[in-house]
Amino acid sequence: MKATIYHNPRCSKSREALAILKDAGAEVEVIEYLKTPPSRATLAELYKRAGMTAREGLRIAEDAAKPLKDADDDTILDAMATNPILIERPLVATERGVRLGRPPEKVREIL
Repeated sequence: MKATIYHNPRCSKSREALAILKDAGAEVEVIEYLKTPPSRATLAELYKRAGMTAREGLRIAEDAAKPLKDADDDTILDAMATNPILIERPLVATERGVRLGRPPEKVREIL
């Protein structure tokens, strides 16, 4: 099985999700999204496939998220594309779907 993980190696949850994927024998494409940010269109498609809104994918712990408190999803997607630190991680995609790996065990749902 192939999997793509939008990964931050400094994040323990992201590292745990990557370990789950590797332990399951998945062929993993690792995208360090802070170095290679996904486009706005890619983010929109990932969230659609995950059945979640951009707001649900917003990393609210970041100071840069505070001005987005009342923003709509289009504005949030624009902000994420411009400032990828706002993307909650890890996002994992397989042919079975997309999951936000919080908690990391959620990625098992799409393996």
